[in-house]
Amino acid sequence: MNIFSIIRLLGGLAMFLYGIEIMGDGLKNSSGAALKKVLEKVTGNVLVGVLTGTLVTAVIQSSTATIVLTVALIGAGVLNLRQAVSIVLGANIGTTITAQIIRLMDIDSSGNMLLEFCKPETLAPVAIIIGIILIMFIKTKSSKTVGDIFVGFGILFSGLMSMTAAVEPLSESPAFASMLGQFANMPLLGIISGTVLTVIVQSSSAMVGMLQALSSTGAMSFSMVYPIIMGINLGTCVTTAMVCSIGSSKDAKRTGVVHIAFNTIGTILFMIVMTIMHKMNVFGASFWNQMVNSGSIANFQTFFNLVTAAVLLPFTNQLVSLSKLLVKDEPEKEPRHAELLSLDDKLYVSPAVALNQATKAVGAMASIAKENFARGCEQFLHFNPELSSVIEDDENCLDQFADASDRFLIGLSKLIESEAEDRQLDMLMQTVPNLERIGDYATDLEELGQRLKNDNGLFSGKAYKELEIICSAVNEILSITVDAFVEDNYEKAKAIEPFEEIIDDMVRILRDRHTQRLKAGDCSVGSGLVFMEALTHLERASDQCSSIAVLMLARQNDAILNNHYDYLRHLHEGNDINYQTELQRRREQYISSLNNL
Repeated sequence: MNIFSIIRLLGGLAMFLYGIEIMGDGLKNSSGAALKKVLEKVTGNVLVGVLTGTLVTAVIQSSTATIVLTVALIGAGVLNLRQAVSIVLGANIGTTITAQIIRLMDIDSSGNMLLEFCKPETLAPVAIIIGIILIMFIKTKSSKTVGDIFVGFGILFSGLMSMTAAVEPLSESPAFASMLGQFANMPLLGIISGTVLTVIVQSSSAMVGMLQALSSTGAMSFSMVYPIIMGINLGTCVTTAMVCSIGSSKDAKRTGVVHIAFNTIGTILFMIVMTIMHKMNVFGASFWNQMVNSGSIANFQTFFNLVTAAVLLPFTNQLVSLSKLLVKDEPEKEPRHAELLSLDDKLYVSPAVALNQATKAVGAMASIAKENFARGCEQFLHFNPELSSVIEDDENCLDQFADASDRFLIGLSKLIESEAEDRQLDMLMQTVPNLERIGDYATDLEELGQRLKNDNGLFSGKAYKELEIICSAVNEILSITVDAFVEDNYEKAKAIEPFEEIIDDMVRILRDRHTQRLKAGDCSVGSGLVFMEALTHLERASDQCSSIAVLMLARQNDAILNNHYDYLRHLHEGNDINYQTELQRRREQYISSLNNL
């Protein structure tokens, strides 16, 4: 085998790896919503978790990607450790689907047109042609996603055929035959070689594919191959363990430990059994010395992972206990609002799942902002020094989340494919600043309450009642806004704008009334200024609610998306009966209450 054959081999491997990546990305993007639903359905049932891990890995073509996504979902609080362990067991089974696809190399068409079409040398160029047409000529986001799948599939097989052609001279090489003989006589060498090469290549699928390409030389016996396959499965967990250990929670690190334990225990048990069977010549010499092809390699890899999972499945709790023993709990201060710490870049493995988690996290931010604003109103009306630190802590949490979500969403924007997901992302990116401002208004109201207390300022009894009514109105519109966002409720979102107009009217009425009290000397200048500032913060908080509602509605309505101003002007001109009905209802609820004071 000369230098040129080595170059062709490495080039084929590069194409194979690139094809897997492109095809996997396309599959993830096209099945993102389904993938999200599948992962959310995982329960405490271990068998369900195993099936989920198998299915997800078969779809995204990477056990490492599945486990990385699982680790991210642990950090997000979507999965617990026991659920994650079951998914890990399934991921090793799902990764064998690639080898089963590659076995198409063994097809013998014997002149059959259909089988001839299914042969890689025909299927690969056809897949690439279809993919290029979808990507370059149709040019929609959905066609690009499907096109990526076809192109990736074609490149994968083109790389595999290139590797097969490159290693063909080895079939006549005495040195190659001698080297393979060492693997047959020293199974441990095969395990070590498979492990080391997989760590270097960073893909068990690529290593099995290379092994399948080498099988075309007709010089590889079963006794040579099975230790290498077990080593490949052992090597793939090293990469996973490294990913799990970087910037992750204790349970995430434990997931990496379980993956290593699972593959190590499986390899040791299998190696012991296989060695004993080999030495005792179980099945006869012809079985161990038979030459393998890509199909038998794929079958053994699948058999190895299925049997290992079946044997270790009853010991899931013991694997969890082992991981907890190796990765011990340390006394840590429970973070305030842990739900805001769920945006992990590992979620980028599946953009649809990442977007779903971002939506949940922004919903949590909205709830915290609402609760803190209610505290701010309470502080303004009835100042309590003990509540100030709570408001400040939550405001810091909101600010930190706003910064983290900006970075996360910007990174995610480069991965989003579908128009619906793109609109959802835009809404989230614009909603976060609105929620952050609502949090700011909470601290502004708290500071006004502090100023009143320090200056011994007082409002008249009527002024206090007016403030209680408008604070109640703003807290209610905030509650509706948060519910609309969290529930993704279109009808609740439409009810926000008429409510916001009524709050604007209330602010105008109360400003006029307080101006009259100031002129009559019924209120001090200092208290009067505080009253007016409070009205400004309350009005602006309701304005943010209106902005969030319009952003929600714009996702499903191009007219609103293209011109928010025209939509609002249309409503305010009285052209919508539902708007007018809600406007009248809120007027009777709040304006009447003010008039009855």
